[in-house]
Order: sequence, then structure tokens, then C-alpha cells
Amino acid sequence: MKYLCLIYYDEQRVDEMSDEQWQALVARCLACGEELRASGHMLAGEPLQAVRTARTVRVRDGVATAVDGPFAETREQLAGFYLIEAADQGEAEAIAAKIPPATFGSVEVRPLRQLPQR
Repeated sequence: MKYLCLIYYDEQRVDEMSDEQWQALVARCLACGEELRASGHMLAGEPLQAVRTARTVRVRDGVATAVDGPFAETREQLAGFYLIEAADQGEAEAIAAKIPPATFGSVEVRPLRQLPQR
């Protein structure tokens, strides 16, 4: 089954990291991605730009509006994602626990919905 691992962390905390801490985090993330690819679990994954670059689009009564930023009410912001293949939720959660930002942020694990075929 496919799972989306949504990576969240406090951008202010990341902005406060030294260059050495940031480089170490990036290296750990790259190594984690390579390990997951080698094991056949990782299907895709990408980091996202800072939340300040986000635009939110909403359509109400046929009218589209776009505003700066997401409407998140938490300190943690979406930072990236991994799309993984796992046998079950337990295996997906074990994989998510290996994603480095889980040590100071969080990783939400959600199974992908299977849409009915027509």
C-alpha cells in the first residue's frame, strides 16, 4: 500500500540552526532517502520551499481567490514529503520514524485513498 509521509517542523527553529547543523540535517535526509530507495520503500519525495512562499487558492461560488501563505494554525509547517510503499500502517510508521525531521518535528503518515475505477 502507498503512504504519504508529510514532514512538519517549526521553520523558525530551522532558521536558527547553524550552517553546520543545517548541512548535517540535509546529509541525514539525503542518506535516509537513499536508504529508503535502496530498500524499495521510497517512491518519491521532495522538500518544499519555506511556508512564506506558499499561496493558498480557494474557489467559492465559482470565484477563485489566492492569498499568501497557508491557513495553518500550528507552529509546525509542512516542509516536504515522502511517498512510500509499505506492507501496512505499522511498517509505514516505522519508516516515518527514520525520517530525520521526526526527531525535532513530526511526520504525519497517511495511506493514499484508492479511487474506484470506472
